[in-house]
Amino acid sequence: MSDTRAAAPAAPGEEGFSLVELLVVLAIIGMIATMVTPQVLGYLGRAKGDSAKVQAKNIARSVELYYLDAGSYPNPRQGLAALVAPPGGVNWQGPYVRDAKGLTDPWGRPYLYRSPGPSGTPFEVYTLGRDGQPGGTGEDADASSN
Repeated sequence: MSDTRAAAPAAPGEEGFSLVELLVVLAIIGMIATMVTPQVLGYLGRAKGDSAKVQAKNIARSVELYYLDAGSYPNPRQGLAALVAPPGGVNWQGPYVRDAKGLTDPWGRPYLYRSPGPSGTPFEVYTLGRDGQPGGTGEDADASSN
């Protein structure tokens, strides 16, 4: 014999959440989002700056490998393109960077190269940060291989 009892119907007004309850929950979620969002965006900005520093140092290592094969650093005219394609007239054993996309900073601009570098260094690989201008702080700060 099967149980044919039906569930007792809910009393009127107890079927679900009221509009006021839903609005309170949405207001709480909105307040939490306004407190958390700036922190998350700050982490993202710092991550791009840190990534740019690491990438500049990795590209500088590729320039050093180029130097070991060619006997000289790429000149300013050749620039970092010498790491991807042979510039001609040198003992090139590359590519030293997988493709040209590896020479782009986290903000979508190409890394810059100067030879000689500052303070007597043979070269420098750098980016001007988010703003694309020299100097700056935070995410706008320059990132360099030196």
